[in-house]
Amino acid sequence: MGKLTDLLNLAQTRARELGLPYAGALTPKEACEIWQLAPGARLVDVRTRAEWDWVGRIPGAEEIEWMSYPSNQPNSHFLAQLKKQVDPEALVMFICRSGMRSHQAACLASQAGYSGSYNVLEGFEGDKDASGQRGKTGGWRQAGLPWTS
Repeated sequence: MGKLTDLLNLAQTRARELGLPYAGALTPKEACEIWQLAPGARLVDVRTRAEWDWVGRIPGAEEIEWMSYPSNQPNSHFLAQLKKQVDPEALVMFICRSGMRSHQAACLASQAGYSGSYNVLEGFEGDKDASGQRGKTGGWRQAGLPWTS
């Protein structure tokens, strides 16, 4: 249990330093480790259906769109879907492509009573490289964590 506590403390310290309104911020590797160590922890992938289908999925993750595809409009049912799929008492980690939508999702979830909300920094694909491409600099996939095409 020590490793889990250490990871959560690190994420919570990072959130305090960054002034984040939710429990913590995790690297993809930290999130994957917590997911394996913490019974009941949930990973919520907030990318679009198109991203899941065309870029890749994380096996076992809850999939709830933050923005609806193809309209690119906010998913007005996000919170209702989250409440249906994830217990508010759960440690819940949000991931998207790069960490921006998941930051917004973690903020909303935290306001809605999910006190154990964490954002996965770098997201699934990481940051853009010098040529504007994702998938080579940081992210879940680049870290070699579980995913399927």
